[in-house]
Amino acid sequence: MESNNRRDFLKGSLLSAGGILLGNSNVIAAGNNIVKGANERINVAVIGINGKGKHHYKRFCEIPNVRVTTLCDVDERLFPEGIAAVEKLSGFKPKTEVDIRKVLEDKNIDAISIATPDHWHALMTIWACQAGKDVYVEKPVSFTIQEGRKMVEASRKYNRIVQAGTNMRSEPAVRAAMQFLNQGKLGEIYMSKGVCFKPRNSIGFQKDSPIPKGVHWDLHLGPAPERPFNENRFHYNWHYFWDYATAEMGNIVHQMDLARWGLNKHEHPLKVHSSGGTFVWKSDMETPNIQHATFEYADGKILQYEVRGLYTNEEGGMKVGNLYFGSEGWMNSEGGWKSYYGGSEADTDPGFPKRTEKAGPIMSQSDLSMFSKDDHYQNFINCVRSRKREEQYADILEGHRSTTLSHLANISYRTGRKLIFNPDAETFNDDVEANSYLTRNYRYPFVVPNEV
Repeated sequence: MESNNRRDFLKGSLLSAGGILLGNSNVIAAGNNIVKGANERINVAVIGINGKGKHHYKRFCEIPNVRVTTLCDVDERLFPEGIAAVEKLSGFKPKTEVDIRKVLEDKNIDAISIATPDHWHALMTIWACQAGKDVYVEKPVSFTIQEGRKMVEASRKYNRIVQAGTNMRSEPAVRAAMQFLNQGKLGEIYMSKGVCFKPRNSIGFQKDSPIPKGVHWDLHLGPAPERPFNENRFHYNWHYFWDYATAEMGNIVHQMDLARWGLNKHEHPLKVHSSGGTFVWKSDMETPNIQHATFEYADGKILQYEVRGLYTNEEGGMKVGNLYFGSEGWMNSEGGWKSYYGGSEADTDPGFPKRTEKAGPIMSQSDLSMFSKDDHYQNFINCVRSRKREEQYADILEGHRSTTLSHLANISYRTGRKLIFNPDAETFNDDVEANSYLTRNYRYPFVVPNEV
């Protein structure tokens, strides 16, 4: 494994004063960007091919004029399945690498798609931007609030398309619902809520053990502290440890993202209070399996999010979904987006409007046709070609805003109290303990730089 600092590595020949050069020929320079024609191939490397990563390489193989040229993972045991799947879907046998740095040296790669543990997302994104690659990065986009800001800065500085993996934003029904709310058709939205109730099994207890053959444990740890190999800290179960993950608040950020979108908030909240705990299961798990968070914005509007990893009832007819509350009525996503006006027949206050009309689905299927049916991956490729950041369904800045909510909730949970946040500075005023969670101590050379 290379021991040089990534910042030194990236000062080499990949970047030039005249712009960033991608691997394919027949391109049109546009400032520091490259505009590609529809028939020009986009070469993609998928980083992290277990779990969600399988969906990444399969979906990119299905998009015309996109080739998955490289699969990268710290576990070589995953390569045979990945190679076979890509070759079957595309007729092309991809290369394999265990180290992201080797991938970024390949000038023929135009973009990378990241489906690794959370603690790697920022560093890989920043390195890729510095190396002239566009990036699709899974949710939650960052491990800390400061990392998210650095990802935005890198995207802007190097003129890279960076798509956050909050893929519900690409669904036509969701886009229609957000348009409905943001156009004021339920009046003023004063509160929104997201819920995600997904029972999770216990991970039990695992002792440290020898590193399996083919596993590059040092590369898995990356920015995280040094520690012996443990199966509970590897495939998927890494989600339940603070060294690598952002708890269920970050892992299932989709409904929190839509809650913020429905409130039409493009800034951070001022206050956050989160509580919860790890209940029932006795295991190695560090992160909470029950957690609730409430956020307050400068205008007093409220966003709530709740995750439950144990058996539970539904809320609003849903175990996973969103609710929105406005001055004229309310909306939920149960069974398709529906809006309701006024109160119910059980409301007895004589001063309250007796409007019980159910609006039903907010749009017909034919009406939904006005929204593009391009999914998140296709939208990313479209923007890689056009270089039009404004056409992204989930630019990294939007990903940073929603992921920051999960970080704020976790910081409140870990400090055990309500916190006051400075949205402009992205810090907690005069709160040393809370501010200690804004970044992390990085393990050299896997360091997110202050200057990207």
